[in-house]
Amino acid sequence: MEQQKKHYFDTKVLGQPSGLFFLFFTEMWERFSFYGMRVLLVQFLTAEILLGDPKGGWGWTAEQAASLYGTYAMLLYLTPVLGGIIADKYLGARNAVITGAVIMTIGQLCLFLSIPVMFYIGLTCLVIGVGFFKPNVPSILSEMFKEHADKKDSAYTIFYMGVNSGSFFGMMLCGYLAERIGWSWGFGLAGVFMLLGTIQFWLSQPLFGDIGKRKQKTEDANQEATDSREKSDEEKPNPFTIVDKLLIAISAVI
Repeated sequence: MEQQKKHYFDTKVLGQPSGLFFLFFTEMWERFSFYGMRVLLVQFLTAEILLGDPKGGWGWTAEQAASLYGTYAMLLYLTPVLGGIIADKYLGARNAVITGAVIMTIGQLCLFLSIPVMFYIGLTCLVIGVGFFKPNVPSILSEMFKEHADKKDSAYTIFYMGVNSGSFFGMMLCGYLAERIGWSWGFGLAGVFMLLGTIQFWLSQPLFGDIGKRKQKTEDANQEATDSREKSDEEKPNPFTIVDKLLIAISAVI
C-alpha cells in the first residue's frame, strides 16, 4: 500500500496528485458531451414545428419530445447501478470508465448522422455508456484519497468544478454550432470532446497506480481473506440487504 501511495502522490499540482486533474478533465469533457447533447435533444425534435425551422428537426410535438427525453433521463439514473456492479465484480473501475467513454463516443457519432435508426441507437449507447462511466470516476477519486482524508474535500471541490465547467461550455458551444451551422454539428462537437476525454484518460492511467484496476480472481480471494482479518467493523463492506434490493426494484418500476 505504501508503494502504491507514493506512486500516484509522487507528482503533485496545487498540493494534489496530478491524477486528480486528469480525472477533472475526463469528467469535464464527458459533461461537455452529455449536456451539449442534452440541450439540443428536445429542440432538435421539435424545431420544425415550434421554431419554424424547415431545414432541421423531425416535426415532433413538445409532448412527444418531452416523453422521449423523460424516458432517456430515467434510464440514465438506472444504468449506473448496473454499471457499478459490473465494474466491482468484473471489469474494474478503470476499464468500466474507458468502456463507457467509448460507447458514449459511438453514441454521439450516431446522433451526428441524424438518421432515425441511428438516432435511437445513439441514445441507447449514451444510456449504456453513462451507466459504466458515471459511478466509476467518483469511485476512482474516492479510492485515491482513502488514506488522505485531509485532502478529500478540496479534491472533490476541484473535481466538481470540472463537472460544472463542462456542463456550461457544452451547452454554450454545442448550442451555438447547432444554431449557426446545423444540428448535426452540435451533436458532432459533443462527440469530438467525448473522444478527447476518452483518449486523455487512457493515456493518464499510469498516474493512478493500482487504483481501479481489475483484480484476478485469486488476488480477490487473497485480498478478501486479508481484509476480513485486518479491517475493523467500520471498514467492512456494506452490501445490499433484501430491503435495499426491494426498494431499488420499486423505485425503478415507478
